[in-house]
Amino acid sequence: MSDASQGLRLYNTLTRTKEDFVAIDPRNVRMYVCGPTVYDFAHIGNARPVIVFDVLFRLLRHLYGETHVTYVRNITDVDDKINARALRDFGGEIASGTLSLNEAIRRVTEKTADQFHNDVAVLGCLEPTVEPRATEFVEPRADGKADMISLIQSLIARGHAYVAAGEVLFDTASMPDYGQLSKRNLDEQQAGARVAVDAHKKNPQDFVLWKLSSPEEPGWNSPWGRGRPGWHIECSAMSAAYLGEVFDIHGGGLDLIFPHHENEIAQSRCAHGTDVMANIWMHNGFLQVEGQKMSKSLGNFYSINELLETQTFGGRKWPGEVLRLAMLMTHYREPIDFSVRKLEEAENTLRKWKRAADLAPAAGQLPVEVIEALSDDLATYAAFQVLTQLAGEAVDGNDAAASLKASLLFLGFDVASADIDKGGVAKAIANRLALIAAKNWAEADRIRDELLAQGVQLKDGKDPVTGERITTWEVKR
Repeated sequence: MSDASQGLRLYNTLTRTKEDFVAIDPRNVRMYVCGPTVYDFAHIGNARPVIVFDVLFRLLRHLYGETHVTYVRNITDVDDKINARALRDFGGEIASGTLSLNEAIRRVTEKTADQFHNDVAVLGCLEPTVEPRATEFVEPRADGKADMISLIQSLIARGHAYVAAGEVLFDTASMPDYGQLSKRNLDEQQAGARVAVDAHKKNPQDFVLWKLSSPEEPGWNSPWGRGRPGWHIECSAMSAAYLGEVFDIHGGGLDLIFPHHENEIAQSRCAHGTDVMANIWMHNGFLQVEGQKMSKSLGNFYSINELLETQTFGGRKWPGEVLRLAMLMTHYREPIDFSVRKLEEAENTLRKWKRAADLAPAAGQLPVEVIEALSDDLATYAAFQVLTQLAGEAVDGNDAAASLKASLLFLGFDVASADIDKGGVAKAIANRLALIAAKNWAEADRIRDELLAQGVQLKDGKDPVTGERITTWEVKR
C-alpha cells in the first residue's frame, strides 16, 4: 500500500494546523513519546498520553503493517526527584553504609517502572517497540547509538553550548528561531517559574545540558567533570538512537511543549544541523479531577494503581478498560474532566457494547468507518458512534456483532477473553510458577508457549511489596 493512500490527518502543534500525514519512510514509520519519570507510581494524568498514543500506534500498525512501525517510549530513571525519593525511602541504609545511593536509586526505579508496566498493561496498552532507559544512554555506547555526552560535545563544537560554573548550558541566542513550537519569542520571554535564573547564564532562557554531581549524587565521568545530564538532553539522545536525526511523530502531554519539547528541538536540530527534529508534534490536553486541578494538597491526586486496586475514587475499584474508555471519550486534544460520573458512563457504554459483541462467536471485519474516524486526528468520539450503531444493529442477527467485536479488540478492549477459560489459565500459571521455583525452565517455557498459542500472553514481574515473582496475562492483540 502506498503512503499516499493512507488518508491519515493529524494536528501538528508546530504549525497549529491539521495536516496530511506523509511518512518519511512508509516501511518504517517512527514515533517517539515521552514516558514516565519513575520516582513514584504513575498518576492518572500520566495515563492519558499512554492511552492516546497507544491508539495511534495501533492505527499506524493497521495502516502500514505491524512490522513497519517503530514506537519508542522512554523511561527517565535519572532525575533529582528520583534521588530525593531514594534518600527518603532508604536514608537510614544509605547513612549506615549498608546501601549505596546508586543501589537505592535502582530499587526505587525498578519498583516504580515495574508498577508502571503492570498498570498500563491493565489499561489495554500494547508494549512500545523499544523502551530505553535514560541511564543507558548517558555515555558513548559500544553499539555506536546516540548518547548524551556525545550530543553535548557536538553542541559545544558547533557553537550552541558553553561551559560555565561547572555546568554545560545551551545557548538559546545561538538559535535564531528558538521558540517555534511554543511560539515564544526570546525577546518576549520573562524568566519565571519554569525558567531557572542563574548569574552564570548568558541568557535567562539558557538551559542545562550537564551539571556536576556531588559525591552523594549519582554521576558519570565526562569532559566537564563527574556529573549528570539535564532533563531535556535525555530524550534527544534516546530518540536519535532508535529513530534517527529526523523522524515522523513526537508525542506527549500539553505541559511538555515548554520547556521540554522546545528544548529537545533546539538540542537535536543544532546538534545534527537539521531543519526539524520531528515532522509532526502531537500533544494531549490537560486532565482535571471532578472539575479541579489534580493536586495532592486538594486530596484529588490518584495513581493509576489506586484506581485499579483500591476504593479511594468513588468508593470502588475501576476496571482498566473502563479507565481507558473514559480517557478516550474526550478528544485527545481537549481538556478532560475525570469524574466518577464519566467512569460510570464509560462502564455502562462498554457493557452495552460487550453484550452486543458477545452475539458473535468470533471477530469479523474491522469497519472502514472506524478507521476513517480515527484517521481524522484520532476522532475517537466519531469512532465510538460507529460502535454504538453496530451494537444497535447486532440484535438483528447480521454481521454487526462480529464487526463490533473486531472494533473493540482493535481499540484495545478485552472482549476475546470471554472465549478463554480463565480458570484454566490461572491453573497453568500456578503450575508454571511452581516449575520455575523448581528451576524446570524447559517445562515452564512449554506452558508459556502453549498459552501463547491459545492467544494468552504471559507477563512476568515482581510484587512491589514482597518482591516475589508474579505473573499476569492478557489476550494477545
